Amino acid sequence: MKKILLFLALPILLTGCAPIEPYLEKIPYLGEKLVGQDGQADQPVEGVGDEGPDDNEVNELPEEDKPAEDELTLEAAYFNVVQNTDGKNIIQNPQNTMSLVNKIFGLPEDYIPADLVRPNVPFSFGDAKLEKSLMREEAAKALENMFAGARNDGIELAAVSGYRSYGRQETLFNAEVNKVGEEKALQAVARPGSSEHQSGLTMDISSKTNNFNLNEQFGSTKEGVWLAHNAHKYGFILRYPRGKENLTGYMYEPWHFRYVGIKAATEIYENDWTLEEYFENVKKI
Repeated sequence: MKKILLFLALPILLTGCAPIEPYLEKIPYLGEKLVGQDGQADQPVEGVGDEGPDDNEVNELPEEDKPAEDELTLEAAYFNVVQNTDGKNIIQNPQNTMSLVNKIFGLPEDYIPADLVRPNVPFSFGDAKLEKSLMREEAAKALENMFAGARNDGIELAAVSGYRSYGRQETLFNAEVNKVGEEKALQAVARPGSSEHQSGLTMDISSKTNNFNLNEQFGSTKEGVWLAHNAHKYGFILRYPRGKENLTGYMYEPWHFRYVGIKAATEIYENDWTLEEYFENVKKI
């Protein structure tokens, strides 16, 4: 029987680095915690022993179970639920806006977000009706707010590429492999299923001053600098920052912004974390 896993995030290693198996061995199986020896799911334990509480007794969590006042917490529903299929860790709750999608955890091949819409923002390709102009509705509204905030600060942004289907990602990946080889391709282009673009929560952003290009130079433009320091206010994070390549598994991409919600985005920004580091530090509740 396939086991359903609930994972905390793990550091991701670039191609050519140490294997990921030692990290995977540390991941606890949800089944080992919730499934009894008879194979039936154990019921949550609400108290200790069979007796009810004393009339004068105040029911409180044990001190060690209480989150510290300054401890970051996140509901369990926002963590990946993963099933290993044919050696691949496939996310079973891809609709989760906090899904950790990377080289270890991938999206189902048939996953297409049900709420894809076109955000009302300027695109590098104008009004053309293309797949890459779409985002999930919540992320699209946040993108509109971010672009409006940028305009108020004298910054003109342009959306370049949002949602990307599994099939489209497969085409792009194979083309890059044919061009530079698989090892180099993996540093720049995600395998099909491992791209955040399939989640509908990501938008690549550029500007007219950068000729709408997606390159490292964008990070030095006034638009790139504004995004790096303000995106979190609207729920977005710079997903692949400089100096964190060993954690994300990808090169620095100052144009790639991922929606996670304002609360998580602010915590990630203030702690200078990647999404991987966030899940290493946040407490599941």
